[in-house]
Amino acid sequence: MASINLIESFTEFKEAENIDRPTLMKVLEDVFKTLLRKKYGSDENFDVIVNTEKGDLEILRRRTIVADGEVEDDNAQIAYSDAIKVEPDYQIGEDLYEEVEILDFGRRAILAAKQTLSARIGDLKKNILVKKYADKAGEIVTGEVYQVWKKEVLLLDDEGNELILPKSEQIPTDYFKKGENVRAVVKKVEMKNNAPLIILSRTHPSFLAKLLEIEVPEIFDGLIVIKKIVREPGERAKVAVESYDDRIDPVGACVGMKGSRIHGIVRELRNENIDIINYTTNIQLLIQRSLTPARISRMEVDNENKYASVYLNPDQVSLAIGKKGVNIKLACELTGYEIDVFRDEAQEQAEFDIDLEEFSDEIEGWIIDELKRIGCDTARSVLELTTEELVRRSDLEEETVQDVRRILQEEFDKE
Repeated sequence: MASINLIESFTEFKEAENIDRPTLMKVLEDVFKTLLRKKYGSDENFDVIVNTEKGDLEILRRRTIVADGEVEDDNAQIAYSDAIKVEPDYQIGEDLYEEVEILDFGRRAILAAKQTLSARIGDLKKNILVKKYADKAGEIVTGEVYQVWKKEVLLLDDEGNELILPKSEQIPTDYFKKGENVRAVVKKVEMKNNAPLIILSRTHPSFLAKLLEIEVPEIFDGLIVIKKIVREPGERAKVAVESYDDRIDPVGACVGMKGSRIHGIVRELRNENIDIINYTTNIQLLIQRSLTPARISRMEVDNENKYASVYLNPDQVSLAIGKKGVNIKLACELTGYEIDVFRDEAQEQAEFDIDLEEFSDEIEGWIIDELKRIGCDTARSVLELTTEELVRRSDLEEETVQDVRRILQEEFDKE
């Protein structure tokens, strides 16, 4: 039996483990049927049989035996006198099967077949790789750093496939060394110059989403859902979460006991500050939460134009804006509203107060003690009560109370 060992003759065959057998057999059959068409003009009466277990292939030529002189088609028919040379027992009308020797095609044709087979298997492997990673889009993969360039890092997966992590998809403080394992999310897969290009990202919101899914079982189980993530990679991220189970606090579940769940993610993201926010459809409350860690005094919201004016104590303004304006920028992205922050002047004035002890040179000590007894420790706390209320609650005379109020008010009027 003439056969050809494909594993030895076609080295590309060895590298095709991931290609399913029916597909591989179809490729091999197509390649050899092409050879048959070139040599015989047709492949209709030929059977290509592939044994993928052993790597054997045989080609059988099938022809019908006809009487001598009646052969009309050499590919489909054979004369009786020629048939009995193969096997004396043959009769007219029977089918004769002959094995075609691969070497009969000639050295040049076999080389061409090798090249075609190599190209076809290469294309199959590319398509399989593209499909594999296209199905993993948005998923976290791990690669080993193979080479670090100025604009990108080349990683290799477990199977030696090349993955690209561009500089634009790296956290600004990322630093990689050869041989180091790196986690990133599959951002996109495309063909470039007939080669698969698998682009990874460590800055995409989905990277943080998947890290949370790994660390927080309630997210993986669907009890907590991530409504939105906005990031300034390496600086700050805000994550709006909502619980589908009233018994579960979504913020607490994501942070973990003493921050146990969030700490690992923060380290992975190079100490990126992560604000976990309880999502709400109440836009005012959502804006308030999105400006964490700042505390808001009051706000005015224009829902039609999606604009909010937020007023804060002076010491909270810088917190709301954040370093390089990151905090307010992320709050705008998270809520979908344009947010402007202002110093709350009224609140600023209200906060200015003076301890009653400061007036000991103008107000007698026993009067200050009496005012403190009823809970008035500061000038403003006295002025907030009416003369009648102060007289009723203390043992002071009305005239005394009026003098105290006058002294205190004059001090504020100086401001």
